[in-house]
Amino acid sequence: MAFRMLIDGKMEVGDTTFGVTNPSTEDVFAQAPDCSKAQLDKAMAAAKRAAPSWAATPLADRRKLMHAAVAKLKEPPIANRLRDTLVREQGKPVPMAQVELDAMSRNLTHFATRDYAFEKVLADNETELVVEKRVPLGVVAGITPWNFPLLMGCWKVAEALMTGNVIVLKPSPYTPLTSLIMGEALADIFPAGVLTVISGSDEVGKWMTLHDVVSKISFTGSTRTGKAIQAAASGTLKRVTLELGGNDAAVVLDDVNVKEVAPLIFQNAMINTGQVCIAVKRCYVHETKYEEMVGALAELAKQASAVVGDGFKNGMMFGPLNNKMQYERVKELVEDAKKSGATIKAGGAPLAGKGFFYPPTIITGAKEGARIVDEEQFGPVLPIISFRDTEEVIQRVNGTSFGLGGSVWTTDLKKGESVASRISSGTVWVNQHMNLSPDIPFGGSKESGIGRQMGEATLEGYMEPRVIRILKPQKAKL
Repeated sequence: MAFRMLIDGKMEVGDTTFGVTNPSTEDVFAQAPDCSKAQLDKAMAAAKRAAPSWAATPLADRRKLMHAAVAKLKEPPIANRLRDTLVREQGKPVPMAQVELDAMSRNLTHFATRDYAFEKVLADNETELVVEKRVPLGVVAGITPWNFPLLMGCWKVAEALMTGNVIVLKPSPYTPLTSLIMGEALADIFPAGVLTVISGSDEVGKWMTLHDVVSKISFTGSTRTGKAIQAAASGTLKRVTLELGGNDAAVVLDDVNVKEVAPLIFQNAMINTGQVCIAVKRCYVHETKYEEMVGALAELAKQASAVVGDGFKNGMMFGPLNNKMQYERVKELVEDAKKSGATIKAGGAPLAGKGFFYPPTIITGAKEGARIVDEEQFGPVLPIISFRDTEEVIQRVNGTSFGLGGSVWTTDLKKGESVASRISSGTVWVNQHMNLSPDIPFGGSKESGIGRQMGEATLEGYMEPRVIRILKPQKAKL
């Protein structure tokens, strides 16, 4: 089936195409359009034309269209095509693909129904009325990653459109197809130019960040690329929201019940084959619980290795790594850990046969300074690190340029909050991890990002404050 881009309300093929690989088979199974510079200029011109009228569209009407979009995406033929294509291009098992589709619908619905404070009175006295209005920025460039292409895309689309902006969305070249299907499904929902969906190489993303029509860039992806985008945006002072890499630490204190906590940490480290920006990527365990925790996590990993496979096979819980580059990186980091003296307690080698399959892997004996601890592996590999006291572990956790998320595990909630408040990350959970809600702001600190998504941060990230100061008539003094 041919895949096309949504440009100016119409479906367009590309002048050229590129192959999309199924990571479970390593076979190219589809061709996606490669957006040309001329097509991007056409898309941006259409978005620019559409921006004023969409900004003037009443919120109630924008809500109706977003609800219509949700209903369209839920129609069985479209939903089933999205789910199955997601399994093929991303690799996640069918149940996980369905979870992503359900989350997409919930988030779109949330942004369609939530309250938006577009105006507030700052002062109203005898002499002056001061009103702050929030106005749309205009054309938003949304660039999404390959781990959750639909969910990440819907966040950007919903936030942009509901705040009165228009958006040009570009998914990762590893997972372009589901976004293109979404664009085709919604072509008749929104006015021409309000929603644009294109696909192409990383070069297309560079063109987008430099384009003079774009007022804001919303990017989710690697820290390296985020830095390049910020540099490119500085020339025209484009607004940016950057949700970048993380190296989240889970801190397990000495009062936990290991049997209860270990499965939760394992799930939050290995879900989506570890390809989650806020997955647990380092696990610091108090020395009194260390051996028990290592044993529990290693056993869970050994059991899970039996349910790693093609996402269309029944019973699979973990799919492949999404692409060969990431597959090679995970292998390289594990091999480096072995050479540095670390011990593999479970996993530690790719599965035989075709596909980018790597089993859940537990590592001990690695500390700060080892690549597997200091770098974001973005795969199903978890180093377990011992610590002695709380002050020590806080310093070790914070001794990194990352600051996206983290968690503290304890039965003492007061102590858990105290430790969490000293971890320098955008979100720190206590006795949970990776829990996101569309009404709660999310983003990173340090080199894990700039700005926030969701919650009230939506208005701050996608709108400009405009202050209106009105001088009232002055009564004459007798």
